[in-house]
Amino acid sequence: MNRPWTGYAWSAGAVLLCTAIGWVMTPRFEPVNIAMVYLLAVIVIALRFSRGAAIAAAAASVLLFDVLFVPPVGMLTVHDAQYLLTFAILLAVALIISGLKLRIQREADASSALALTAETERIRSTLLASISHDLRTPLAVMAGASSSLAEVGERMSAEERQALARSVFLQAQELSEQVAKLLQMTRLESGAIELKRDWGSLTEIAGAVLARLKERLGKHRVIVELPPDLPLLFVDATLIEQALGNLLENAGRHTPEGTLVRLRAEQQGNEVVISVEDYGPGIPNGDLERVFAKFQRRANEPAGGGVGLGLSISRAMVRLHGGRSWAEQLPGGGSAFRFTLPLDTPPEVPGDG
Repeated sequence: MNRPWTGYAWSAGAVLLCTAIGWVMTPRFEPVNIAMVYLLAVIVIALRFSRGAAIAAAAASVLLFDVLFVPPVGMLTVHDAQYLLTFAILLAVALIISGLKLRIQREADASSALALTAETERIRSTLLASISHDLRTPLAVMAGASSSLAEVGERMSAEERQALARSVFLQAQELSEQVAKLLQMTRLESGAIELKRDWGSLTEIAGAVLARLKERLGKHRVIVELPPDLPLLFVDATLIEQALGNLLENAGRHTPEGTLVRLRAEQQGNEVVISVEDYGPGIPNGDLERVFAKFQRRANEPAGGGVGLGLSISRAMVRLHGGRSWAEQLPGGGSAFRFTLPLDTPPEVPGDG
């Protein structure tokens, strides 16, 4: 970012450089030709810096050109009217170019503001559409189940009442998770999340995630392949659990019951690559990047399948740690979601004694 005086410093330097060039040109060129050198300096300053700097360059050019190159040399007087026109042109060029530059900047700022407003409106509309479409489903189920319990619950068997109560609980849990994702995305975009790093084992992080998702992944075959010699990670374990959990939830949501979900990790150079692979319908090549966008869902997304923030949140959390995340197609069908975490040098364990 330029300081306010930077443009004036460049103006002074440019005018002095033109003066030196003018001295070299004096024996072979008419003063009017030397004025063109000053004009070039004024144009450059007007294009690069503020209007004030351009006017200062024009005024200094007029002054030095008059005193040093216009007869009588050494005096601030002009005997030839053509030089008055030269002076006027220098000032006019400075004002016109700086004015055009200011206008272009204002138009660019206005265009950026309109683009930002349009993007904000698009996100707001998409968010409202997602909420109305996806959050309405658990609310409708909860309303229906609770209404049945209130109106005819006494005539139901214990098993039926328990099933309805269970349905209300599960849908309330789903609704709570979706709202939490919306709030989490807001915090990530506003920069309100600060990493609380500590040394931890990927095995422990994965174990905590799988325990939390035991019921949700219960109808899938989950295979975990984590090498025992993986180095410790210096991460915010809570955020990495959420990032990994979102990928596993995504795999469970988009694959048929009984299919395989594989969690793998391997060290590659100075980073660890963590993969969640599923063998569902897969993702078309054109959508491998799009699925990470906010409020984007796969074509086969079921109703009530979420607001489309899980993958976006996962990527944002990985980026906070300096990692990368992407999706790939698997050769035999299905898809793999991978992310990296950089490796740091773990602290030395003090020896006995």
